Amino acid sequence: MTTAPSCARTTPTATYRLQMQAAFPFAAAQSVVPYAASLGVSHLHLSPVLQAAPGSTHGYDVVDHSRVSEDLGGEEGLRSLARKARELGLGLVVDAVPNHMAVPVPEHLNRQLWSVLREGPHSPFARWFDIDWRAHPGDGRHGRILLPVLGGRLGDELENLTRDELDGETILRYHGHTFPVREGTEELPLEELLRNQWYRLAWWRLGATELNYRRFFTISDLIGLRAEEPEVFAATHEVLLRLMDEGVVDGLRIDHPDGLADPRGYLRRLAEATGGRWTVVEKVLTGEERLPGDWPCAGTTGYDALGRVDGLFVCPEGARELRRVHDDYTAPDTGRAEGWEETARTAARDVVREELAAEVERLSVLASRICARESALSDHSARSLRTAVEELLLAFPVYRPYVVPGERAPAEAVELLERAAEVAARAFRVPEEAAAVQVVRDLALGALGRSPDKDDFVARFAQVSTAVRAKAVEDTAFYRWFPLLSLNEVGGEPDGRGTEPDEFHAFCARLQRDWPATGTVLSTHDTKRSADVRARIAVLSEAPQEWRQWLADADGAYAHLRAGVPDRHAQYLVWQTLVGAGADPDDVGACPARVVEAVRKSLREAGTRTSWTSPDADYESAVLEFAAAAAQGQSHPAADLLKEHGPSERANVLGAALVHLTMPGAPDVYQGTESLRHTLVDPDNRRPVPFADLAARLARLDDGEPGRDLRDDKLWLTAKALRLRRSHPEWFGDAAGYTPLHAHGAAADHAFSFIRADRVTTVATRLSRALAAGGGWGTTELPLPGGVWTDELTGRSFNAPVPLATLLTDLPVALLVRREG
Repeated sequence: MTTAPSCARTTPTATYRLQMQAAFPFAAAQSVVPYAASLGVSHLHLSPVLQAAPGSTHGYDVVDHSRVSEDLGGEEGLRSLARKARELGLGLVVDAVPNHMAVPVPEHLNRQLWSVLREGPHSPFARWFDIDWRAHPGDGRHGRILLPVLGGRLGDELENLTRDELDGETILRYHGHTFPVREGTEELPLEELLRNQWYRLAWWRLGATELNYRRFFTISDLIGLRAEEPEVFAATHEVLLRLMDEGVVDGLRIDHPDGLADPRGYLRRLAEATGGRWTVVEKVLTGEERLPGDWPCAGTTGYDALGRVDGLFVCPEGARELRRVHDDYTAPDTGRAEGWEETARTAARDVVREELAAEVERLSVLASRICARESALSDHSARSLRTAVEELLLAFPVYRPYVVPGERAPAEAVELLERAAEVAARAFRVPEEAAAVQVVRDLALGALGRSPDKDDFVARFAQVSTAVRAKAVEDTAFYRWFPLLSLNEVGGEPDGRGTEPDEFHAFCARLQRDWPATGTVLSTHDTKRSADVRARIAVLSEAPQEWRQWLADADGAYAHLRAGVPDRHAQYLVWQTLVGAGADPDDVGACPARVVEAVRKSLREAGTRTSWTSPDADYESAVLEFAAAAAQGQSHPAADLLKEHGPSERANVLGAALVHLTMPGAPDVYQGTESLRHTLVDPDNRRPVPFADLAARLARLDDGEPGRDLRDDKLWLTAKALRLRRSHPEWFGDAAGYTPLHAHGAAADHAFSFIRADRVTTVATRLSRALAAGGGWGTTELPLPGGVWTDELTGRSFNAPVPLATLLTDLPVALLVRREG
């Protein structure tokens, strides 16, 4: 075992993500510290630590920013964890959630929201939340905040509403919910009392169309915060900033900055408050989109790296052929094949008109209100403005524009909105009415002057755009179109062709130049499939015709399992999920249940035959019974295919891990993924990790016992790479550089390699099936710079140039270090 450094560094060399919850509190995390230190990271990365809603398993539903979660062990538990980490040379990075907090059950647990529900816009906390008080009049004197919490329409639920007392205050109860009563209305008859509150209790289905507070995407029990307000920023960050000042916390991960009114302004205030501590942002970048260069942070949390690393192990030609296989297999459902762009457009239109209808309506009403006040903007109908808002949101190609009222709009925002406006105008049959598109575009750019409503429109358009993009693409279209499921990941492109080596080299060179301390990641608490699941599925891109034949054979051999399954999209989803999930050696017995739950979520997120709000029990039962039967035990239909693809899976798993751990940026290792870990979408990706087993296996490997399987190989590779980073941060940091290294010979395209600081060389094998089919490495060589290079993974030494057949005899990867002297 190597020795940890004596103190944690401000900028991590690598982080280890722990998913905190009541079942895994700070005390449990403390027991993992020795293992994490042995693994080689410099910091633990904790999911949100402030007080969350009862029963939370993720922590992003904060109810109280003034205290560390009692469910996790309170502030003393966190301090104890930090002390233990410090003893072994580790620091702490924690997740901060500035965009939203919970609307909990019972509601009084959120005291700021409770005050607003009681006192309305007169509450001292009224500016905390983004509420349109002009909506939902009660007794005609004021607007109200909609609370869509009732199981049925109000008239049918009145008998379930009862008066009660809480801390000497009259309240209303509805099952587990609690609501304050406005002063002076306590003695009114129930229906009159309800009309006189600052809130309107309503049937839960009204949330999609009538909600008048900003929420997190479509989740009504997460209410948006106005972090742009200084008093809100101060109150919601006070504990975390104090813990940073006191040396308990070293860095921050910022959740969902796109939801904020002004992400750059927020980050500037945060950087000033933290003294510029290491901070990364969960920013999803679409395609070639770049992180705004004026954001004061270290970079992103790493989804941009994830997609590009995965892409290295996808065969471009095979990916294209898989689209034809997918289309041919699923076309009988509709009689035609829908492409990705059409699927994404349809999903976005569904979201705009249904799930986010309330947000779009509020934005449209705001545009109408602005136009009604100015002669130069008048005579645009409400219908035309709403159409313009909808179509601009649908046509905008990235998450959001970054426009700040009173500042010149960035050139990129202008260009993207102008292009979107050209597309949006085509939706109008009467050309003159299309002028509404230009009005909405100019409002979104802040180009029509300033007023409170105009400034509000700038921020709100960006926030709604973010919600549309995320909900339509990540949470809907990704579940509707999936020729190769490994590409359907956050920030990814399901119709992508993979990543060419030169493209990856250019990306890394840019990271090293612009964001050398950015975060990088392959698996997270949010990924739909872990890196190892994606690596296994990616092998199909190297064998598209074999996959076509396997599907045909499976349809015949397992026809009895498919009886009653009404659509082939669902069958394709089940088959490819089984290929990815396989039989996890750490959780074999639970595989069927895990697959079933992942398939259920996929079906409901897709929203084509069933959904969360309108589940079709018969349809779901047919598909899920098929999935459960197919996933039974080690003999499930994909078992033979997995065995045959084993060598390619090994190359992909180890290659992706090594590239991730040695490329520019600070890698984040999600709990358990340092070894082979096959997890599906949440909550499966938050299931318990066998830390004791991992620690024992690492100790065995450190004692010189050879690895037994791919689990050991990946664990050993991860530890060696992380320890090297920690021991020699200068080889991977700001001044380390990044130099592509190209092999010479007939199989050169199958070797991916780069050098850091002229001291460390990463070598990975890509598209290994084609390599084997072509006869292997043959005489292909790697032209290493002069000197003796030692492979950290095997201990073998080499002089340049080295034949790849010799270098990669034992493993499909190598981590070479040139030592001095």
